[in-house]
Amino acid sequence: MDPLEDVLDLLETRSHLSTSLIAGGEWAVRFEAPLDVKFNAVRRGSCWLDVEGHGGPIALAEGDCYLLTRPRRFTLRSGPDAPEVDARSVFAGAEHGVAHTGTGDDVLLIGGRFTFSEPGQDLLLASLPPVVHLPAGTAQAETVEWALTVIERELLLRPVASSLVAEHLAMVMLVYVLRLQLAREPQSVSGWLAGLTDPAVAAALASLHEDPARPWTVAELARAGAVSRSTLAARFKQSVGQSPLEYLTQWRIQLASQKLRQGDDTVAAIARITGYGSESAMSTAFKRVTGVSPSAYRRRHALGADA
Repeated sequence: MDPLEDVLDLLETRSHLSTSLIAGGEWAVRFEAPLDVKFNAVRRGSCWLDVEGHGGPIALAEGDCYLLTRPRRFTLRSGPDAPEVDARSVFAGAEHGVAHTGTGDDVLLIGGRFTFSEPGQDLLLASLPPVVHLPAGTAQAETVEWALTVIERELLLRPVASSLVAEHLAMVMLVYVLRLQLAREPQSVSGWLAGLTDPAVAAALASLHEDPARPWTVAELARAGAVSRSTLAARFKQSVGQSPLEYLTQWRIQLASQKLRQGDDTVAAIARITGYGSESAMSTAFKRVTGVSPSAYRRRHALGADA
């Protein structure tokens, strides 16, 4: 089992494409903090990205893309002196899926957002830096560039099922951006995602995800990673931030939460599926992690779905 694939599936990851932006001359567009993970790609020209709390501006060249993983205000601009306008007024005048600002068409940006099921989305987002910038022109970025090119073509030509194709390609882009971030700047990620950069820890994580109901021991996980028990325990704690068995508890609770939200299995049945010997054992662990009992959690989300 691939832990990254497992987490993206658990979080019910979806992509949503947004209106494109064409800009020229002196321009600056100010955006409110996005509630979801925002992405943009520069398909023509260049510009600057300012993100609240990030420090200095980020230069974006043709072919670059970025993810914003935190709800922070940001501005896209041609240069430091351009007068800012609010994004809502710019995009309110969009036609045929394209908004315009400034004078001319020097710059074209396409973008969208990724949404996740609210419970547990910190599994992914807390592991990532607030801004993930992927420059163009590197061998590692070739597949992302291909996906963006096809997305742009689908949005421009609008063939049959173009939105579906483009949104699926955006998901491909997300996976590649995450892979490239791990390869390029492993020190910038944390938690289980950081664990994927250590072969022994990655093997242990894959084992836990493949069979979360198994009564794992650290010794068994160490054998999967071909290291000693003490070595795995130290390296797992250093990269993931918790012990292997603490991580297993967290992952089991995430799986149980999904089943409580989406199905009608009894708490006792979910306890067996997720590796707990009894309903009371799972209920105790569930309340310790989430702060509520499984039954209360299910009622709360059932009420939310009916609202």
